[in-house]
This record gives sequence, C-alpha cells and structure tokens, in this order.
Amino acid sequence: MSNLHERNDVDVTNRDTYDLENKAAFKKQMDMLNPPVIQEFRASDGKIGGQFTGHDILLLHTIGAKSQQPRINPVGYVPYGDAILIIASKGGAPTNPDWYYNILAHPEVELEVGTERFKAHARITEGEERDRLFAIFTNKEPGMGEYQTHTTRLLPVIVLTRI
Repeated sequence: MSNLHERNDVDVTNRDTYDLENKAAFKKQMDMLNPPVIQEFRASDGKIGGQFTGHDILLLHTIGAKSQQPRINPVGYVPYGDAILIIASKGGAPTNPDWYYNILAHPEVELEVGTERFKAHARITEGEERDRLFAIFTNKEPGMGEYQTHTTRLLPVIVLTRI
C-alpha cells in the first residue's frame, strides 16, 4: 500500500507542495484506481494482490456528506476483538480522506469483509484511546505509522462495530 499515494508525479505526502491541484489529481487517481480494486476484491472473495498482498482490505460503504450519494472505498483494516479498526490516513496527506467526512455525517456504514457484507457503526476515537488503538494498528501494519510521519495532522482511528 505504500505507493498508493504516489502516482503521476503527485506526492500527497509532501505538505509543502500539496495544493488544490494535487488534491484534485489525487482524487482523480483514486477514482481510477478504486473500481478495479473493488472488482478484484469481489471476484476473489476479498483477497487483493499486487501492492495489497498480505494486507487486510475491506470495502467501506458510506453516504457522501455533501452529495448524499453512495460511495465505496477500499480501506486497510485490523481486526480488534468483535470490532474492526481503520485509519483515515490518505497516505499521510495533510487532509483527511473524503470517506472520513462521510462517516462524520453518517456514522452508519456498510462493510464488505471477505465474502461477508454487513452494517456497522463507525466511531471516531480520541485521546488516549486513539493513541492506544493507533499503536495496536501500527504494530500489525507498520506502514500506517510511516504515514503519520508525513503529516502534522493526527491520523484519525475509527472503530467499526457490527450492528
């Protein structure tokens, strides 16, 4: 997953050069990258190859905060007891991913994990809980800790609980 944020010479991790033009280019790249990833996820029972090999990926279904339209995003996750942890990293960009704002507006989401699809409640963590869960996540997925070093914003940790 480490090269996901670098395509066509757009480096969203460089907050000195990350401007609206780069933000638009990043969004365009994700709009092109996500459909084949979603297709592969569904065709292979939730397993994705290439740069995603060895990483747990889920499909996060949200409702757009502004558009009110359904959105689907592949997101890395870590199981946490009966819940699931995700992090709004956007590859260490200076801004949160759009899906984060969708969750803030509409915390009831739907998940595809492997071959299973179910509704969940998304809860943004804060303070000590956020720090503890971030450590748990980065222990399993160290690349996420690397993303934190690319930005001054605190990467949000979200707990997804089945409804």
